[in-house]
Amino acid sequence: MGEIGEWRHLCVDMQRMFAEDTPWHVPWMARVSPQIEEVAGRHPSRTIFTRFMPPQHADAMPGKWRDYYRKWWMMTGEHLPHGLVDLASSLASLVPPARYFDKRTYSPWIDGRLHTILQSERVDTLVITGGETDVCVLATTLGAIDLGYRVIVLKDAVCSSADDTYDASLELLHDRFSVQLELMEAEEFLSGLG
Repeated sequence: MGEIGEWRHLCVDMQRMFAEDTPWHVPWMARVSPQIEEVAGRHPSRTIFTRFMPPQHADAMPGKWRDYYRKWWMMTGEHLPHGLVDLASSLASLVPPARYFDKRTYSPWIDGRLHTILQSERVDTLVITGGETDVCVLATTLGAIDLGYRVIVLKDAVCSSADDTYDASLELLHDRFSVQLELMEAEEFLSGLG
């Protein structure tokens, strides 16, 4: 792994609305939760949990997001029980010292707030976990690469609701971004910290 530098654990969208019985349920989430809990639990002050926040109404969103939330109307704020945007209960107790970062899009980088926070803390490495590998994790990872971060994706701590696109996403990241990104297991990462 080499010298890691100033790092943060960016845990993507490990929220109740994906863990529980909703139209967006990700069955794999339970399988990766122990690894995520281990990383976040050992380093809560370095952990930032992103939360995907649906709008109150579809019409509050721009462009094609409006169509997206017309399709998923039951996941908008006016229909979704409010507590379902919260972190899965096993992770929520880590805040604080862990932090939240709320976002309206797949990527947390769009409005520049997260990058500004990380730059002010002199962060150069991001360790990425969470869901879904082929949607929000992919958007988070590609944005981090674009911004120049060293990226470590913990492959046994990311999940998806579709095996094929999960596999394809990890293969894409490994094959096309090998200079900027490392794939490793959570235990390998933690033991490498010393």
